[in-house]
Order: sequence, then C-alpha cells, then structure tokens
Amino acid sequence: MASDSSTPSGDAPEVCGELATRAGYDAWAQVYDGDANPLVALEERELPPLLGAVRGQRVLDVGCGTGRHALRLAAQGARVTAIDFSEGMLQRARSKPGAEAVTFLQHDLSQRLPFADRAHDLVLCGLVVDHIAGLRELFGEMGRVCNPDGRLVVTVMHPAMMLKGVQARFTDPQSGKKLQITSCSHQVSDYVMAALGAGLRIDHLGEHAPDSAFAAAVPRAERYVGWPLLLLMLLRPSA
Repeated sequence: MASDSSTPSGDAPEVCGELATRAGYDAWAQVYDGDANPLVALEERELPPLLGAVRGQRVLDVGCGTGRHALRLAAQGARVTAIDFSEGMLQRARSKPGAEAVTFLQHDLSQRLPFADRAHDLVLCGLVVDHIAGLRELFGEMGRVCNPDGRLVVTVMHPAMMLKGVQARFTDPQSGKKLQITSCSHQVSDYVMAALGAGLRIDHLGEHAPDSAFAAAVPRAERYVGWPLLLLMLLRPSA
C-alpha cells in the first residue's frame, strides 16, 4: 500500500470500476507522481511541522508509495526504512534519485511489521489507513516498533470525502477509464478509538479543508473548498 494511497485523484465523479488495493496501486504507480492531487498538496503543506527535525533519527515510512516522504526525509539526514504493499509503487520509488539512501521493503500491512520493538524514532503512515480493515492491529504494530520517546504521524483522506462520493481513484493510463481502489468506510472516531485502543496517546488531531487561496494555487482543490479533506494525527506511545 502506498503512503499516497488515500487520495481523491481526478475531478470527474464518474467511476467505471473498482480495483483491489494491490492491483490498484500497481496500476496507479505509472502516473501517480503526475496526478497533481489536491490531497497530496494539502498534506505536504500541513505535515512538516508535525515531523520536526529528523536528522539522525530512525524513520519508518509505512505505506511509502512512490517514496515522496521517504526520499525527502532521507535527504534531511534521517535513516529511513520504507515499506509498501505495491511492488509497482516500490519500483517507482527505487528508480528515483536518492533512493539508495532508503531501505525499501515490500510488506502487507495486514501482517505483523517485520521490525523489532522500539526500532524507530518516527513512524510515519501517510494516506494509507483508509485501506486498512484492522485499524487497531496496525496502530498497535506501529506503536510497538516506535521508541517510547518517539512519535507516530498518521494522515488520511478525511472520512467526510466519502459522503461526497470520493475515495482513492485515478485515471488508468491504458484504458483511459476512471477507476477507484477499494477503501474502508472508517469514521474519525474509528481512527481515534483504534489509536487509544492500541495504547497510544493523541497529542494532536487536525481536520483540514482547502480554502480559496489554496484552490487558487491548486486548481483541482476548488471543488473541495470548505469541505474537510485531510485528517492528521500526532501520536505517542503511552508512558
């Protein structure tokens, strides 16, 4: 699964079909980085303050997609391990400049994370968890591999988007059809309770909507102005 997974991609609401997660992201990988996705743009504006300085830190990017977070954090001096379900996404990530500084691994997030307890100082899971049925189990695993003094940052497409008929979708470069990727209908309370049930402390919970100034810079955000688009959580292991 890609860290970029949970993103509304495209302006037309018509969807011609649905793909399972792995197949969907393998297909999307071909065009993902050129999608000009408003959710990705909003996340990249809101996320950095929660990540802070990462130089010298052990970072795990859970659902790294095409490597946009992993490569940037590695360039800032972090020691980054990045995992994803989709080999298509990983191939794109590994082909980019700076990829040699990141350890990329394929992994199914429905399974136990292949890392020792407390192995990372920062665990980042970007735009992924709306594809995960077992939220509490994944939050628990991310907490397990996080240093007790570390932090976990989770972003996801806001559940309000599904009320607007939007979920992860893209235009298939082969057929030209708009396809959506199987998603779970989680609510904000599901994410909150999964984190608390996994023994994590919520330090920050943010709900972000594009405004007109953002839409002027990112035109495809116009149809989402005033509508919650991004949910962002900063979590810490409980003492």
